[in-house]
Amino acid sequence: MNYNSTRNAALQVTAAQAIAQGISEEGGLFVPQSFPKADLNDMLGLDYIGRAEYVLSRFLTDFTPEEIKACAESAYGGGKFDDNTPAPVVSLDEHGENKHILELWHGPTCAFKDMALQILPHLLTRSLKKTADGKTAVILVATSGDTGKAALEGFKDVAGTEMIVFYPENGVSPMQKRQMNTQEGENVCVCAIHGNFDDAQTGVKKIFTDPALKAELARHNKMFSSANSINWGRLLPQIVYYFSAYLDLVNAKKIKMGDAINVVVPTGNFGNILASYYAKRMGLPVHKFICASNSNNVLTDFIRTGTYDKKRAFYTTISPSMDILVSSNLERLLYHLCGEDTEKLTGWMNALQSGGAYTVDAATADAVRALFYGGCCDDKETVEVIRNTFEKDGYLCDTHTAVAVGVYEQYLKETGDNTPAVIASTASPYKFPDSVLDAFDCEKPADPFAEAELLAKLSNTKIPAPITALRTKPVRFENTCAAADMAARNGQSVKWRCTRSPICTFPLVQISRWMCSAAGKTMWSGWRKTGAPSLPKRIPLSSPGIFPGACGWKRPERISRSSKVCRAKSCC
Repeated sequence: MNYNSTRNAALQVTAAQAIAQGISEEGGLFVPQSFPKADLNDMLGLDYIGRAEYVLSRFLTDFTPEEIKACAESAYGGGKFDDNTPAPVVSLDEHGENKHILELWHGPTCAFKDMALQILPHLLTRSLKKTADGKTAVILVATSGDTGKAALEGFKDVAGTEMIVFYPENGVSPMQKRQMNTQEGENVCVCAIHGNFDDAQTGVKKIFTDPALKAELARHNKMFSSANSINWGRLLPQIVYYFSAYLDLVNAKKIKMGDAINVVVPTGNFGNILASYYAKRMGLPVHKFICASNSNNVLTDFIRTGTYDKKRAFYTTISPSMDILVSSNLERLLYHLCGEDTEKLTGWMNALQSGGAYTVDAATADAVRALFYGGCCDDKETVEVIRNTFEKDGYLCDTHTAVAVGVYEQYLKETGDNTPAVIASTASPYKFPDSVLDAFDCEKPADPFAEAELLAKLSNTKIPAPITALRTKPVRFENTCAAADMAARNGQSVKWRCTRSPICTFPLVQISRWMCSAAGKTMWSGWRKTGAPSLPKRIPLSSPGIFPGACGWKRPERISRSSKVCRAKSCC
């Protein structure tokens, strides 16, 4: 199986090359040249790991069966997911409804991103060995909340990788922010930006295509890669859980083999719902894809009109992972539906970049509407859905899942289509306790962990262990920068960090304990370059170039007096 770029028909790469590179040189996304057919009966008796092996093996033809098996077992085994059940289905059909919740948040970060980001590090490191001559992958991530933590958790301390995550400073929930800012691992870095997710995503794409930065990395035997859903190695594993949900429903006798289903997905970047479309291309019997948006309803408008227009108000909502106006993976869908016309597609993408909008041709617009239904819920409607779903079905859902349920109810009223629906539940409600508590009309405490405890009491549900563990974890990252400075050499920079982290390349000697202030007033204390005079006790943030380890982190780590290389977790 080979892959093409959505913007260059002549380009052809292997699966390993697509995963290692992340994005094509000209900014296009890698797509499979064909879609292998899956035999549902062959997968029916398999567990989740077996189903993952089956799907992945159809696309990763340059990987051995042993490699794929090792990747799947490492990702989904070993107790990483609750009860070793990565993607359970909960049926809410007591009232005659064909409504089934696909819970994708039983992994280490309580979000659906774990389903792909627990396996991506294994796919990526093997891809690098096959294609990149042992280069270190510098993984850039723009996140609206969940991807960042899931990527950090998946890649922490993975040999041959370094990771930098950018998130909008005021565009994630307090619990999401704490998950990222307390992240462990010597090869990871987190930075908030002044802006929204689209600003972060645009900044990451610019860094990817900056020849000077790529040359800088090459001199240090490094290369850029991505853990966002623009990376095929991130998108591919998401196909698996739609097959798994269908087969679980067959085994539970909720549907018969061959019956059609509808798929409902809350989405911002279009990756999760695109994975279900790819499952259909492989043979999964899907009747309709229901695309659920919050107030940032650019996808809803596009599906209904054929015009994609990001020139609109941006809303910070209670479903922050969907606060996106530039849906990168829509490019892949349009590539398939416009007859793989790269010239036409490139024109649309260029129009979006230059003018903020594009309109597809009538045939492509009709093809989109034949497959997809688009709807949206605002914050008030979302809270109401949480309340009603809990009161009616006894099921507690998070703000993103509630958007999906709300849009599905709109679809039912508009169409009367009672085809069994699989609704993707993308996060634990305990990642957003403040907003979920609004559905209970109660007085809320100020502390997010106290909010979680109150929510558990009111709903008679259990707080996930990864959420509970956050309370005592120390904050490591409090860096911020302007979106325009994401690639600048300013002490929080991609260029600086990628060439120096996670191990400083300057020989250092410890002369006393060090101190690093998150407030940025004190940078380092107690270090000097080998053979050089002692540095001042305080190094200001305004002089990051004076000393290779200047940063805004705080996490004391003892280093041997005899060490010639700084390996402090704060030294990147």
